[in-house]
Amino acid sequence: MTTQDDNVVEIYSDGACKGNPGPGGWGALLRFRGKEKELFGGEPGTTNNRMELLAVIQALATLNRPCQVVVYTDSQYVQKGISEWIHGWKAKGWKTAAKEPVKNADLWQRLDAERNRHVKVEWRWVKGHAGHEFNERADQLANRGVESLG
Repeated sequence: MTTQDDNVVEIYSDGACKGNPGPGGWGALLRFRGKEKELFGGEPGTTNNRMELLAVIQALATLNRPCQVVVYTDSQYVQKGISEWIHGWKAKGWKTAAKEPVKNADLWQRLDAERNRHVKVEWRWVKGHAGHEFNERADQLANRGVESLG
């Protein structure tokens, strides 16, 4: 399930929320040429979807030069949003098909900007809580983000 290309950064991201809304956390595991970096953080009053988005944003922002990236997420909201829905939202001035404001537009705009800094970003959905080693680690990091709030 991992990429074999030495020039590709793999990002495994996840979000967690205790209550929705409620205290939330995000986590990301970055892998490149056999090295790993763990990131996590939390916010006191948030939603699961915001934490899923923030995990990827923070991971991409950590990369200090344009890269080829594969993002693994168990959030169809993130995967479909960035690869399918965002085009329509942008064309409609960040409105949905029902002419409502896009939820989390601030984070979608940040994610769009981060991905555009890179050479190429692929978005791959993985089933959550299914024993995938790196996705499980991202989940643990997201939970550490919640715990970091005290």
